[in-house]
Amino acid sequence: MELNASQTVGKIATSLPGAAALFRRHGISFCCGGSDSIAAAAEAAGLSPEALVAELLGLVNAASTEAPDGTVDLINHIRTRYHDTHRAELISLIPLAAKVERVHGNHPDAPIGLADLLERIQGELDDHMHREEIFLFPLMERSDHQVLTRPIEQMRQEHDVKAQHLAALEHVTGGFHLPEGACNSWRALYTGTKKFADDLVQHMHLENEVLFPRFTGGTL
Repeated sequence: MELNASQTVGKIATSLPGAAALFRRHGISFCCGGSDSIAAAAEAAGLSPEALVAELLGLVNAASTEAPDGTVDLINHIRTRYHDTHRAELISLIPLAAKVERVHGNHPDAPIGLADLLERIQGELDDHMHREEIFLFPLMERSDHQVLTRPIEQMRQEHDVKAQHLAALEHVTGGFHLPEGACNSWRALYTGTKKFADDLVQHMHLENEVLFPRFTGGTL
C-alpha cells in the first residue's frame, strides 16, 4: 500500500488498519474533514506532516502480518475471521443500536440513525460476502485467475462504498465518543460497533492489498 502526505485522511482512515484510531488520538476528523490531505490535517493538529506519515507507515508495515501465506489458507481466514464474525456481530448490534436510540433519543449525543445505517451495511455486506463465497473464492481456490479481473474490480468498487459507510459510522457516533454517564448498553454498542468498523477495515485491506493482487497480475 502506497502512502504519502498528499493522500486524504478519509481514504487512509478507511483503508489502513489502525489509521482511524491514530487519527482519533491526534484529534483529526476523517468524517467531516475526510477530504483534507494528511499534510493539511497534520498541520491543523499541530503535528509535522513527516511525523504523521512516519506513524502511518508503521501501520502499513504491520497491516498484513496476520495474513496466512497460502491463498487457500488466506481465503479460509477471511471467511472465518471476518465474514462469519461480521454476520454474528451485526445481528446483535442492530437491535442494541435501536434500543439506545429509543431510550436516549433526547440526548444531544444520541447516535440517531445508527440502527438504520447498520441495517444498510448488513444488507450490502451480506450480499457482497455471499457473492465472494459462492463465486469469487472458489475460482481463486482453483487458481482460475485469468478470469478474475472484472469481478475483482467490482469487489473493489463495493469496498469503496463500504469505506463511505465507515465514515458515516464515525460521524453518527461522534468518533465513538461516549457522553458522561453513558449506560452499559450505550457503552456496549460503541465498543461493539468500533470493533466491527476496525475489523471491516482490516478485512478490506487483506482483500485489496494481499489477496486480490494475486489474481490481477501478481503471483500466487
